[in-house]
Amino acid sequence: MLVSAILYHPAFVRDVKKLDKKIVERAGKMEKVFRANPLHPSLRLHQLKGSLQGLWSMSITEKIRIIFSRMDNGDIVFLSIGHHDIYRSW
Repeated sequence: MLVSAILYHPAFVRDVKKLDKKIVERAGKMEKVFRANPLHPSLRLHQLKGSLQGLWSMSITEKIRIIFSRMDNGDIVFLSIGHHDIYRSW
């Protein structure tokens, strides 16, 4: 998986504002890992299934995930960040 650019959906920006500062800092570190190596094992990257088919998830902490989509040109769009209940909103 090649990452050419990361874009932020307005829902993602809204979700980030609700998070604890330490989680936001951790997310920033994990985004750097993702940019350098999207397949790094610490991200626990996986494609979603069912109604979320076509979307991807990566781990920020044991409980916090980022849901994103991958565009044909290689751009990544971060859609949402939060606990597992974020899967219900997409």
